[in-house]
Amino acid sequence: VQLQASGGGLVQAGGSLRLSCAASGSISRLNVMGWYRQAPGKQRELVARITRSGTINYTDSVKGRFTISRVNAHDTVYLQMNSLKPEDTGVYYCNLKTLSSNIEYWGQGTQVTVSS
Repeated sequence: VQLQASGGGLVQAGGSLRLSCAASGSISRLNVMGWYRQAPGKQRELVARITRSGTINYTDSVKGRFTISRVNAHDTVYLQMNSLKPEDTGVYYCNLKTLSSNIEYWGQGTQVTVSS
């Protein structure tokens, strides 16, 4: 399984970005796709995740600002990020976790920088 992420960049506070991640390969239908981020000097943290049936979880700091969605037919996940803040800065990683085997796959990471 390979994950190809795109969409990061530099934006001013209050701006928006949209991240995309497409999975390819032999993918179990029982999976969760999501986004994690890692700020400089901090641990990687969950931002949002979504199951194939549409169950969604967000970390508290992004609720009301970020929206995760997916297209099951293409195993693609999106993260729409609005009202961005400098504290959203970090490397964002796409993740796919197969629920049957608990195996995780990671994308290459895409940089998001929010200037104040």
